[in-house]
Amino acid sequence: MRILVVGGTGLIGAHVVEVLGEHGHAATTVARSARPGVDHVLDIGSAEVEQLRPLLAGHDGVVYAARTDEQRPLRKPIHPAFRRDMVDPVVRLFTAARAEGLTRGVVMGSYYTYFDRLHPQWRLTDRHTYIRCRVEQAREGRAAAGPSLPVAVLELPFVFGRAGDRLPNWAGPLDGWARSRAPLAAPPGGTAATSARHVAEVAVDALERASGKDIPVADENLTWHDMISRIAEAAGRGRPVHRLPAGAVRAAMRVTGVLQSLGGKESGLHPAHFAGLLLARLFVEPVSGRSLDAALRETFGARKSVR
Repeated sequence: MRILVVGGTGLIGAHVVEVLGEHGHAATTVARSARPGVDHVLDIGSAEVEQLRPLLAGHDGVVYAARTDEQRPLRKPIHPAFRRDMVDPVVRLFTAARAEGLTRGVVMGSYYTYFDRLHPQWRLTDRHTYIRCRVEQAREGRAAAGPSLPVAVLELPFVFGRAGDRLPNWAGPLDGWARSRAPLAAPPGGTAATSARHVAEVAVDALERASGKDIPVADENLTWHDMISRIAEAAGRGRPVHRLPAGAVRAAMRVTGVLQSLGGKESGLHPAHFAGLLLARLFVEPVSGRSLDAALRETFGARKSVR
């Protein structure tokens, strides 16, 4: 196969390119800025269908691995901005891919859509613009692709690992905290987690099978206590992690929400409702059972800058 990888030099995209090569497939990379390993420089966020078709011509499939910052506060209303960033580029990409006769695709999504299906009573799409747009991204991207171009959506939790100088966008603050002399504290609840390498392997398998499924990806389910403890150990600063009361988490999130509202801003995950997600055990079943120790060491084992 010949696969176009959008975001091909990012943390996940670079691993996808590597695994494609190991499986005997060819990869073409697209990114917003020129750097080693980029075949085509293009801002996918603003590219029109007619600009995308020449890039897609001659390919069998496409992987969308561009990154979105769900926590960055934006001026209200934020839904149009999130659609421009997350939904519209995917719709245009798969419209162009269908026109060029591609037969398979993968979108790197979020495990929040997994929990939206699992727990509709949580009303995640009503409460969080980011999750609403993730659902719209999958639905409208698949509609644009049509039945001849199945699109697998990988529902990703926390992703550990590195690719060159690329690290998870949230790793920097956690690394600084883990290495500091500040006490460590964790709320109740927890999250699923995986490695960038495993995500890439699942993506390439989905391409080879031309899967059109929603695919939750997880290696381990971790309480926040366990996750922070293992990050500190990987950073060489292992120490006790104290319990953070649920009431303190809710209060902090309420204050954050009020301050954002007073500034006329909002983030993709609404702070007042996000407290409930932080305190829940957002565990994915089944998990692969792979240990994340190596990916944790890659992410936090040495002092690294996040770009």
